[in-house]
Amino acid sequence: MAYQISDECIACGACEAECPVNAISEGDGKYVIDADTCIECGACAGVCPVSAPHEA
Repeated sequence: MAYQISDECIACGACEAECPVNAISEGDGKYVIDADTCIECGACAGVCPVSAPHEA
């Protein structure tokens, strides 16, 4: 399953810059992951300072 970003997101943008398929975009107060584009690589989770991205 694709990764999701939890409400712990602080909207720093670190995950968006790391995503190799550009599946992450800025949402309303936090970043969001497009489940259809996500390749489940985990790169976003590796750079997040608050561990917001997680496997759904």
